[in-house]
Amino acid sequence: MSNKKPFTFWLWAYQLYKWPVYLPLMIVNSVINATFAALFSIVVSPRAGSFWGMMWAKITCWLTPVITKVHGRSNVVPNQSYVIVANHQTGFDIFLLYAHLGIDFKWMMKKELRRIPFIGYASEKVGHIFIDRSSPRAAILSLEEAKRKLTGGSSVLIFPEGTRSKSGQMRSFKRGAFKLALELELPVLPVTIVNSWQIKRRGFLNIVPGRAALVFHPPVKTCDYVGRPLDLMNITRDIIESGNKVGYTR
Repeated sequence: MSNKKPFTFWLWAYQLYKWPVYLPLMIVNSVINATFAALFSIVVSPRAGSFWGMMWAKITCWLTPVITKVHGRSNVVPNQSYVIVANHQTGFDIFLLYAHLGIDFKWMMKKELRRIPFIGYASEKVGHIFIDRSSPRAAILSLEEAKRKLTGGSSVLIFPEGTRSKSGQMRSFKRGAFKLALELELPVLPVTIVNSWQIKRRGFLNIVPGRAALVFHPPVKTCDYVGRPLDLMNITRDIIESGNKVGYTR
C-alpha cells in the first residue's frame, strides 16, 4: 500500500477551507467540548463528561469531513465491559472510535498528550489513562489504574501496536492488553480501523477529507485462553487483520 497521495487541484482547493474555516472551528470545537467534558466530569461523573468527548469527535468528523461506514455495531453490547483493541493508523483513529463506539471507555494514551491545552486536562478528568511508554514499571502501573476504572460497564481502549503505522500496514502487537483481559476475565473486543491513514498523516494539520470504516468484530471470550495471552493476542490480531477485507469504504 503506497504512502503517497497526489496533491491534486481538489486538495489545493481544500486548503482554502482548512486554514480560514476548519482550523478556527476545530479550536472552538475543542475548547467548548473539553470545557464541558471537564466540568461534567467534576460536577456529575466522568461518564457524563465522556458524552462531550463523543460530541467533540462527531463534530470533528463532520467538519473534516469524513464519511464512516460502520460494520458489526450489534457486536457492541451496552453496559458490558470490554478490553477494546484496535489497529492504530493515525491520530484520527480516536475521533472515529469516540464518534462511533457508543459505549463508555477509558483510553490508554501516551503521557505526552496530557500537555495538549484543554484536551489533556479534560482527558484526565474524564478518566483516560496516561502511560509512560519509556518506563516498563510505569506501564505496569497504568494497567493497574485501568483495572480500577473498569467498573459499571466501562471499558478500556488500547492500541496494542503501541504506536501508529506509517503506511496503514499493521505492526506487531504487545501483550499487555491481553494479559489485562485475562486477569479481569473480560472479553476482548477487536476493532478494525480502515483507511484512516489516508485522512490524517503525521503532522499537526496534515489532514484531508475522505472515507473510513470501522469493523466491530464479535468479542473474543477470554475463558478459552486462560494462561495463554500470546494465543489470545495472535487470534485477536488475525481477526483485526481480516477486517481490512470487509471494511470497504465505498
